[in-house]
Amino acid sequence: MRAARVIRLLLLLQSRRSMTAGELAAELEVSERTVARDVAALSEAGVPVYADRGRAGGYRLVGGYRTRLTGLGRHEAEALFLSGVPSALRDMGLADTASAARLKVSAALLPELRDAEQSAAQRFHLDAPHWWQAPETPEQLPLIAEAIWGDLRFRGRYRRGDGSGVEREWEPYGLVLKAGAWYLAARPSGDDGHGHRIYRVARFSEVALGGGPFDRDPGFDLPAFWAGQAAAFARAILREHVRLRLTEAGVRRLRHHTDRTAADEAVAHAEGPDADGRMTVTLAVESLNVAFEQLLALGADAEVLEPPGLRGRFARATAEAAALYLRRGD
Repeated sequence: MRAARVIRLLLLLQSRRSMTAGELAAELEVSERTVARDVAALSEAGVPVYADRGRAGGYRLVGGYRTRLTGLGRHEAEALFLSGVPSALRDMGLADTASAARLKVSAALLPELRDAEQSAAQRFHLDAPHWWQAPETPEQLPLIAEAIWGDLRFRGRYRRGDGSGVEREWEPYGLVLKAGAWYLAARPSGDDGHGHRIYRVARFSEVALGGGPFDRDPGFDLPAFWAGQAAAFARAILREHVRLRLTEAGVRRLRHHTDRTAADEAVAHAEGPDADGRMTVTLAVESLNVAFEQLLALGADAEVLEPPGLRGRFARATAEAAALYLRRGD
């Protein structure tokens, strides 16, 4: 651990003109006394580190010294491509690896480009989770990520959506972070012909490595696989249909309050306009309860025609709302 920390310290000094003991201590997450000992170790090893005394002092390298320890390793290079998602790196246990990779890149840059990392970080940031929802950090994620990087089988227990559980061995192919939730693309060992599947990482427990390496399918494309699975999932949950009459504004707003793909398909096959200028559409929805909550936001721009039960629910809701607002004679 100390050797890795001393190398990080050296790379920090190479990538920046000068750093105080406090700044180095904060970057390395150690005490200033530890920084002083590490600087002394570098000096004893022949690295020309100079200490500027005084309140504005710090440490710097003398005479344009440059280390050759800037070659990226495989894991560092892979982690570097994920460095725009710092929360994902932390969840997978790769924050230190990515930090080392960024330092090596900074150390290899020309002096006038040393601020590139800070400049980019202040201009672009990705915040993946939904509003008002705390992101999940599955306990088993770092171990599963380790299995993925090494193409290693792992064994564990998985809780299905219906509450039942299964214990078996998996061949992990990739991770997807969707709206703050982690999903795993994996193939069960000894697969029975169903191929790769999607699992929610938070439902894994008792995960352990030890199954040995597996031969990764070279034709597997994680982004394409996820896109196909996500589209299939979206279609599968849209089990009900409702018929609506929409104003021109309702047609525009529909995709902002319901499933966008379903809304676009409904509008593409719309009937009309009728004498009132309204279009009639058939919309796929997850359930009638969900449809009620979604379509309520459209107000008078949407009239439910079918099914009768949902139309009656809207009639009652609007009547109750009208009675409430007219109660004082406003």
